[in-house]
Amino acid sequence: MSALRRFTDRLRRTSLWQRLALLLFPALLLVTGIELWMTRHDALAAANAAYDRSLLGALKSIDANISTASGGLSVELPYTMFEFFELTASGQVFFRVATSDGLVELGSADLPAPPVEPAMGVPAFYDATYFGEAVRLAAYRRDLDRAPAGSTGRSVLIQVGESTGSRQEFTRRFVRSAALRDGLILAMLLCGTALALAAALRPLSRLAREVQARTPDDLTRIAETDLPAEVRPLVAAVNQQMARTQELVAQQRQFLDDASHQLRTHLTTLQMQADYARREDDPAQVRAALDALGAEIGRATRSAQQLLALGRSDTVAVAPAEFDTAELLREVAVDLLPLARAKRIDLGIHAPSPELHAVGDRGLLREALSNLVANAIAYTPAAGTITLFAAGDAAGWSLNVEDDGPGLSEDERATLGQRFRRGARADQGGFGLGLAIVRSIAQRHRGDLRLEARGAGPGLHAIIWWPRPAG
Repeated sequence: MSALRRFTDRLRRTSLWQRLALLLFPALLLVTGIELWMTRHDALAAANAAYDRSLLGALKSIDANISTASGGLSVELPYTMFEFFELTASGQVFFRVATSDGLVELGSADLPAPPVEPAMGVPAFYDATYFGEAVRLAAYRRDLDRAPAGSTGRSVLIQVGESTGSRQEFTRRFVRSAALRDGLILAMLLCGTALALAAALRPLSRLAREVQARTPDDLTRIAETDLPAEVRPLVAAVNQQMARTQELVAQQRQFLDDASHQLRTHLTTLQMQADYARREDDPAQVRAALDALGAEIGRATRSAQQLLALGRSDTVAVAPAEFDTAELLREVAVDLLPLARAKRIDLGIHAPSPELHAVGDRGLLREALSNLVANAIAYTPAAGTITLFAAGDAAGWSLNVEDDGPGLSEDERATLGQRFRRGARADQGGFGLGLAIVRSIAQRHRGDLRLEARGAGPGLHAIIWWPRPAG
């Protein structure tokens, strides 16, 4: 297991070329080894088939020359065939003829017997060792016309054997030739594979050079032409990611431009009010200038806080967890109750019954809901009503803020929520960031901010909706 783990770790650290070589080369060696083993097996089988025919011929020649006409058992040996047989076998040839009772026996009496008694009239071939040498034997048993004198055996066993040296030499030559041939084929396969890999990986090398030659701010699409089909999905995914990055960079650039303009306006106003206060000698005018300075500092602080909240909503990681929506509504209402009381606004909640638990980033959603309620308090007339409630169904959950203020036109409901975009009734203290923060947080939860007309009478119904997690 540790060796396999080391091999896997080595694969992870190698290039694609080296990885393919490490996988292909052992596979080719294994296939070549199996092929050589099969070749040796087939060569041995072919040699046995060829040489066994010679054994069978010698066996039949001896069988044809067996006679019991004289009353005994006589055999006229085919010496010419034996000489030829010895030449082809490249070694000594042995034979044995014996009756079934063993009383009459000719030839090499100690030839190894067949491991299984052969069937009558059917030749049997087997391997054995004779005087320390490997031999191949053929055995044949048949009935005699009559038993020889002095014997009760009515059948005869004929055995012919030869040394296996010629067979083994034939097999070695055949396997050696096959090994040379397979080695040459393996070398050709490796060279061909290397050339094919080089040709297949050339588009990837070209792609790597093109990407390396790009400037840091070059986020244009990578051309997918002349690339292998297997690589195109990867390039398409990279292009999609670069498009998202390009969009994010554009948004951040626009955000920085708008934020710097907003903060620069505050600083300029503060500088003008401070200069005016220094020039005035009248204590009343100085006090008025200081009051205006304090109000402007408050607006600048609020603007900076909203900018930081907007940046956080865009970049902070969303950490979904289950939370109680009724508890969240109560927390936001208690936090903003002093602002509502200052305008004599009835700020209330409708707690869901039974308890409604949702899954989302509670901190971000609390910030989004606080911005909605703060907006509603800012634009709802004195003695108005603001109601907070939560809802949920099979598709997702929502946090709702409903007020009886002047509401928004249909065009304003469609455009508000964009950064630094303010409604027609917004006062000079607004920055157009509150709803942008809410929409950003909703989108981070794969949801959205919906602005709808109030169902009964004038007013606005703001909804933060997000879906249930997949799976």
